[in-house]
Amino acid sequence: MTATLTPNVTLQQRTTAIAQRLGIRKFDLGGAHVDEVSVQVQQGEPKQVKASQRSGITVRVWNAAGRLGVTSTTQLDDQGLETALGMALEASEFGVDEHIPDFSPLATAPLAELSLPEAQPLAPAKMLLDHLIAAEQELLGRHPAIASVPYNGLSQRCTERFYLNSDGANRQQRTTTTTLYLYSKTEEAGRKPRSAGAMRLSADLEQLDINGCIEEVADKTIRHLDYAPIPSGQYPVLFSPQAFLSLLNAFSNLFNAQNILDRQSLSSPDSLHQAIAAPLLTIYDDARHPHNIGQPLFDGEGTPTRRIPLIEAGCLTGLYHSAGTAVRFGCQPTGHANLGAKVTVSGYFYDVLPGQTTAAQYRRDRADGVVWIDELHALHAGVKALQGSFSLPFDGWLLRNGDAISIESATVAGDIRTLLHQILYLAPEPAFTPYGMCPEVWVAPLAITGE
Repeated sequence: MTATLTPNVTLQQRTTAIAQRLGIRKFDLGGAHVDEVSVQVQQGEPKQVKASQRSGITVRVWNAAGRLGVTSTTQLDDQGLETALGMALEASEFGVDEHIPDFSPLATAPLAELSLPEAQPLAPAKMLLDHLIAAEQELLGRHPAIASVPYNGLSQRCTERFYLNSDGANRQQRTTTTTLYLYSKTEEAGRKPRSAGAMRLSADLEQLDINGCIEEVADKTIRHLDYAPIPSGQYPVLFSPQAFLSLLNAFSNLFNAQNILDRQSLSSPDSLHQAIAAPLLTIYDDARHPHNIGQPLFDGEGTPTRRIPLIEAGCLTGLYHSAGTAVRFGCQPTGHANLGAKVTVSGYFYDVLPGQTTAAQYRRDRADGVVWIDELHALHAGVKALQGSFSLPFDGWLLRNGDAISIESATVAGDIRTLLHQILYLAPEPAFTPYGMCPEVWVAPLAITGE
């Protein structure tokens, strides 16, 4: 039997009975089952319709000597569980004998009560196609130069997550997420193609801001039509919320305790409580932020999620921790663990606090000689995460006395540590992005390579 999660009490009882039969006293299971429907269209016709079911379950067993064995399975019937537990028990004979992972001390702690929307049934693929075809046609009709929407997608995902262990931990959560993505392309005689993209997320199809996504793509695309080259040089930079958070996320090893222990981070244990940014920057990671779609109540080890300070007034004050890294740092796990052959940690949803005042010299409609970066590209290739440097192509505009002139082609380069210290201003209004909440961010001059 593949894939679907049984009621969790029954699963825990069956797993416990099988473990006792195999002589296993200490074990845990964690994973998820995902149902997803996604569609793409091209010129008013279906391009791709896909439905999938997939599961990923990690099984961990500690033997009598305290060593750990790990295996994975997609089978949750008795035979599948017995095979996975037996294999993990065999693997434990070869487990490491230092820094052995253990249960999270918070795996049985009460979960905070949240007023989360109930998970909704997935919409039929035909309904998703109708919405996406209508969105494509609406976008194509916004301007004669918009010739196609080559990249687009509308999908719904239902995720059932669970965690249980032999000490009585028993977590389960079911959420749905709806995602829309539109990316336009223009064609004009004698002109280079221009493009723009936008994304919207919601808990269900009914709440999805389709019109807002169309408006954003159309507005950006039209503003990119009248483009010009930019001379290379040093320019003050205004990062859009999405651009700033995508760059911050590319250097998330700054906040990753496991990366620090593995010496794969720009931070070190001594970096805590040290200034790593301008004093006006404060960042939290908040899995349960009201704008975070599908707020996870617990992590892969069963630890409840919560709001974690990362940077406060420019100082590094928090890290992402699993149960194992928390022991080595002498603190509590933070709810950021991902269960696997090796426990890893990662963030959920940034919350960058906005500025407190509106400063006239940092108003976009008055800016002169400022490069406004809307979206960064090629982050997988242009970021050297362990050196801190980046060199990235971007979409954006050069602001001249408040007028935005689309930049034909350019890259921005710098060092993330220097950039964080050279933040000049945070706008007072944060905006929602797929990475989190963030205001516009103004920074001191960076190297822009244009013509």
